[in-house]
Amino acid sequence: MTGKGSMWWRRVKALVVKEYYQIVRDVSSIMISVVLPLLLLFIYGFGVSLDIKHLRIGLVMEDTAPDAQSFAKSLTNSPYFDVKIDRSRDRFDQMIVDGSIRGIVVIPSYFSAFRERPPNQAPIQVIADASDPNTASFVQNYVAGAFANWLVQENISSNWQGLPLVNLQPRYWFNEQLDSRYFLLPGSLAIIMTLIGTLLTALVISREWERGTMESLMATPVRMWEVLVAKLISYFILGMVSFILSAFLTMLVFQVPFRGSFLLLLFAASVFLFTALGLGLFISTVAKNQFVASQAALITAFLPAFMLSGFVFEISSMPWPIRAITHVIPARYFVSCLQTLFLAGNVWALVLRNVLIMALLGMVCYLLTIFKTAKRLD
Repeated sequence: MTGKGSMWWRRVKALVVKEYYQIVRDVSSIMISVVLPLLLLFIYGFGVSLDIKHLRIGLVMEDTAPDAQSFAKSLTNSPYFDVKIDRSRDRFDQMIVDGSIRGIVVIPSYFSAFRERPPNQAPIQVIADASDPNTASFVQNYVAGAFANWLVQENISSNWQGLPLVNLQPRYWFNEQLDSRYFLLPGSLAIIMTLIGTLLTALVISREWERGTMESLMATPVRMWEVLVAKLISYFILGMVSFILSAFLTMLVFQVPFRGSFLLLLFAASVFLFTALGLGLFISTVAKNQFVASQAALITAFLPAFMLSGFVFEISSMPWPIRAITHVIPARYFVSCLQTLFLAGNVWALVLRNVLIMALLGMVCYLLTIFKTAKRLD
């Protein structure tokens, strides 16, 4: 390569080398690209779970016959409940008020004879603390499920007559263990990549302005687009290394199954990182202050990615204006790609459609960045 064609590449190469040395010397870049992903992974892997276990409930034993004792054991032996037992409900009423327990299960005095009583009379009573509606729903559903399982076991062991024997055999696709980590950890990779891609590059050009090095760059033959390309290449490599490390930790340490193609995963991640870097570069060209740039990155990238990407909150349950906004959030499409590749496999139509939309959103970010960026000091 000779002439003008080689000059721009030599300048970009020199700028990439400069960025490399700057990254090595800058502790904050290492913290954001290495320490922060590891911290978030361990928080989501060990500290955050949508699975409810050891629910604290009170069990009122008004009936102590063998049938009632058998059902009580089905609750106390369950990993989903932490049961306190008493003959009276008075103590539990105060405990549910002060939050010591989340529900009360009453085994009434007629429990042992419920088979001979009218079918519309409930054999047990469940009282749940509805200050947290999700937990209250879990208490109701888990106790109902425990009672249904107990009925099936009693039918099998005692051969009861006159009671319907329902034998449900559910089939769960993609996440057979119903483990929320399998859902959360792939989605958390999108949050991590959003933070790395957007926050790192949001601080780059604003830091150059604060330190006065941007004026020095403008005194050289380097064009502004060459500066942007050099920064893009440097932080793209850093972001992909961080993603590969996070993905392997997700699979090896937390045992999340991966059923897709690793090359397709890298392709989707590279397109999303390309988009996140573009958003970060645009923020850094608008905000010439690192503090403002970091706050703008958190508000425009991290919070929408966390709340509106489907990572935790179901998009279909949101009001339609909010659902409309989610269509311009790149993390929404990357979360879908990650959960599909990890749990379902290579669903090409879904993954490629999401990748295409992410690429279009990334191109919009870069066009805005090029339009906003100019080689001038004002």
